[in-house]
Amino acid sequence: MKKRNATAAVIGAGDFIGAAISKKFASEGFTVFAGRRKGEKLEPLVAEIEAAGGRAVGSSLDARKEEEITAFLRDADAVAPLEVCIFNIGANVNFPLLETTERVFRKVWEMACYAGFLTGREAARLMLPRGRGNIFFTGATAGMRGGIGYAAFASAKFGLRAVAQSAARELGSKGIHVAHLIIDAGVDTA
Repeated sequence: MKKRNATAAVIGAGDFIGAAISKKFASEGFTVFAGRRKGEKLEPLVAEIEAAGGRAVGSSLDARKEEEITAFLRDADAVAPLEVCIFNIGANVNFPLLETTERVFRKVWEMACYAGFLTGREAARLMLPRGRGNIFFTGATAGMRGGIGYAAFASAKFGLRAVAQSAARELGSKGIHVAHLIIDAGVDTA
């Protein structure tokens, strides 16, 4: 594996999609900074990447907190230039509309939309001086159309899609590639 002088940050490095993204970028020679709310759950992923000859750092991260996402991405950029940033927080919940509490709706929006905005903005701040970089937001069909029981999730993913589209139009001419990736799959998580 050819080592790169570049970092890939994965925000929402869960056990399935986020782990697979982290392993793929590590196998391509990137130093991977993986973040999730319970960072101790990243220990097996970091060990697996390192056993395969890659480089990875796992961190506890609440991406809804501006100071945490800023510090996480700055730490990643300090190791090697941040070349790729992937926002992969899902927040998929299913509640009938009348059973969706204000708290559930707000928390889902904070995790799946607001945290994406913070991530994209802070990644762009680090990438723009170099005139290059890639910011990817993972979405779902829920970001294209709502479904029964998905008012909170769909609205958050719709919003994330809008953040991605706006960022792509604003940053594309400045060398920053931004994409919204629809990844639909049943993920049987704990």
